[in-house]
Amino acid sequence: MPGTVVVLPDPSLRWLLPPRDREAGRRLRHDPDATARHVVEAAGVPRTEVGALRRRGAPLDPAARLEDGDVVEVAPPSRPQPLPPGGLLLDVHLGTLARRLRLLGLDAADDPGLDDAGLVARAAAEDRLLLTRDRGLLRRRALPAGALVRGDDPDDQLADVLDRFAPPLAPMTRCTRCGGHLEPVAKADVTDRLPAGTRRSYDDFTRCARCGHVFWRGAHAERLDALLARAAPGAADGLRR
Repeated sequence: MPGTVVVLPDPSLRWLLPPRDREAGRRLRHDPDATARHVVEAAGVPRTEVGALRRRGAPLDPAARLEDGDVVEVAPPSRPQPLPPGGLLLDVHLGTLARRLRLLGLDAADDPGLDDAGLVARAAAEDRLLLTRDRGLLRRRALPAGALVRGDDPDDQLADVLDRFAPPLAPMTRCTRCGGHLEPVAKADVTDRLPAGTRRSYDDFTRCARCGHVFWRGAHAERLDALLARAAPGAADGLRR
């Protein structure tokens, strides 16, 4: 059809399109001034979810202009992707995922008090990759790096992030509350902060160097081990050290 272009994502990306367009691709009006990158994003695929582009079987520069009738094929980013030195930043809707990532030893910050602009500013200032389920947030030009988290369930979200970035894991080395590093602490130094039952039953403790919260392998240890075993085989071994 003259005067239009079609964006045809890889099958793994087609859930980002309106249901009516998932079979044949998203048809848009041709704009001779729009780049391929802008057209793909206008079709509903955030730039963070775009890998290689192709047109008529050949690689397509994201900055190239399109012609009437072009079909742009969109591949997903290659996995695993590297993480920036600053680590991760999660939006307010991914609080459970943030805690699970910290449980695995990842630098995963969150700040429920920040709005969208604040999240983007913090990600840029601290060289962090922003994890979100909000496609609009990923379209902000000031955002240096981001990723759209797949799945509604925290287990699925965690599996997606670990598959996408394959980060090294160090279970129970960070505070699940604030992300600070955990350090061994003598029981005598924290006795006054422990419930009576914990004082009687446990002897090994760690304390967050940032917020001071005290941790021990309590009644939830088996549940945490199971969560880690599902997330990454062998990760639960780190909890038993």
